[in-house]
Amino acid sequence: MTAVAGLQTVLSVPNRFRGPEGTANGGWIAGTLASSLTCAGHDSAVEVTLRRPVPLETELAVEHVGNTVTLSDGERHLVEAIPVVMGPGETLTPPPFVPFTDAARAEAGFPGRHGRAIAGCFACGVREPGDGLRIFPGPVEGTDLVAAGWRVPIGVTDENGVVPGSIIWAALDCATGWAHYSAEEDTPQPVESALLGRLTGQVFRRVYPLGRYSVVARPIGREGRKLFGVSAVYELDGTLVAAAKATWITPRSA
Repeated sequence: MTAVAGLQTVLSVPNRFRGPEGTANGGWIAGTLASSLTCAGHDSAVEVTLRRPVPLETELAVEHVGNTVTLSDGERHLVEAIPVVMGPGETLTPPPFVPFTDAARAEAGFPGRHGRAIAGCFACGVREPGDGLRIFPGPVEGTDLVAAGWRVPIGVTDENGVVPGSIIWAALDCATGWAHYSAEEDTPQPVESALLGRLTGQVFRRVYPLGRYSVVARPIGREGRKLFGVSAVYELDGTLVAAAKATWITPRSA
């Protein structure tokens, strides 16, 4: 982001961080705003509502007003982020831990391998190694979970060699959509046409480049066109790194 005046900044989303064609990956943009709200992205849970798709390679206004951060394209309000107040010891409820070897094995069932993926998606697209995150969640046998083994590319660090919150939020994003695809394969759940409407997340620990992590997600309900899911990133020993709750919106035709 580039500061222009007072509490307003300018953000342009590089094409690399795309999701659906021509727009930003929802998790990446949510994590970017959440990190700007909490400074380091580790202080509290943040709720990010995506009201419209975010264009790429376009100067967008980021405005801090009180405890809220908004992203706008001219007069068009795109995204807003607010902190979530929780009581002492309260956290987002994550799906259970899946060991890395089991998570990696589940990738064989990733529906995107059969032509259903958003090919260019930064998080779950089949992109060149080191370019995207290449998180391919597939069903975990005997459970309602999907999981993937995330091998963190070195090229996602910032200028200080740190994996930023935006990358961790991107890792939490798509798995919650694919969880619904696997859970209800007999009904149309086109992840490639559904849009992320809200992502509430919290990062507890750092992610390290070249590290190996389990990304796990579970569907937790549906209400009309809204699909709800939870996701988490875990270290090899099962330590919780980050957790999120997502709301996806399916098109009216679905």
